[in-house]
Amino acid sequence: MPRLTSAERERAIGRLEAGDTPEAVAATFQCHISTIYRLLQRFVITGSTADAERSGRPRVTTPRQDRHIFRSHVAHPFRTVAETARTVIGTHQAPISRQTASRRLRFRGLKNCRPARGPVLSVRHRQARLHWAQGLLNWNNVRWQNVLFSDESRFCIDHADGRVRVWRRSGYCYADNCVVENNAWGGPSLMLWGAIGHNQVLGPVIFQGLGPGPGNGVTAQRYMDQVLHPHVLPFFQAHGNWVFQHDNARPHNVRATQDLLHRSGIQVMPWPALSPDMNPIEQFWDLLQTQLNRVVPRPTTVAHLDRAVRQAWTNIPRQASNTLVRSMHRQCQAVIDSNGGHTRY
Repeated sequence: MPRLTSAERERAIGRLEAGDTPEAVAATFQCHISTIYRLLQRFVITGSTADAERSGRPRVTTPRQDRHIFRSHVAHPFRTVAETARTVIGTHQAPISRQTASRRLRFRGLKNCRPARGPVLSVRHRQARLHWAQGLLNWNNVRWQNVLFSDESRFCIDHADGRVRVWRRSGYCYADNCVVENNAWGGPSLMLWGAIGHNQVLGPVIFQGLGPGPGNGVTAQRYMDQVLHPHVLPFFQAHGNWVFQHDNARPHNVRATQDLLHRSGIQVMPWPALSPDMNPIEQFWDLLQTQLNRVVPRPTTVAHLDRAVRQAWTNIPRQASNTLVRSMHRQCQAVIDSNGGHTRY
């Protein structure tokens, strides 16, 4: 026999207060007469028709075990709940379940999240990042506005961010319409160069002549011929007081590239190794990828990807580069706060 709802309980008490007999009320709501008697008794004693609080199922862990579960995952964030559950013997003299361990962690404020990804930072890398950030922390926005930040990035036809979900029935895991097909290496792609500064956006430069195999990537000669000569040098001829930033990739650090920049009178900003999070153009690449994700249908050829990239580049608001450049003081502070470690940028 189904339970009475809250509204039905209130109506039943109202009928009883109006003078109806418990038998008549039970017949109206099609329940046993003892249900009405217990409802009336609860209302007389407590003044409410709500159920009394129940103790629920007894907990299988003690407060001390709850603290152990929490502290073990704070000390070892990548530890699985299955491993923790196997090592904790509950009050029922058996290992607790994974669900129990998960509930204890969620109650203490720990969430199961995808880990952030970053480069492997040695002690030397962390010290170099910290020293760099401390040296530039006093720069104001005016000085950062005279820096041209640059970088290269690859954009592929097949882009899977791992966050796609599919609604399917049990047993249909490998049905053709439930499988995301993607190339392990992203399929055909384009290598882009771009640069941003205050009220300045250079690019996109799509490298030509690239291909598989050694020597067919971005070489120093291609970097000079396709980026520095046609774009960077003319920019600095018109903006002589600016500073040029590029990372420590091999095409940037070879002697021929350094000599060209030195002869042209271009001041290059020293850059710590393994520090993509400190370059604001990385967020610009994210904006570009967001624009590309909105392209329907998805590009299927390099030519289509080329057109989509150029269109997406023009769709990014010009004010975005100014916002990213203004964040450099906060980025330096974040590096200092993390003692040269990883940051949210």
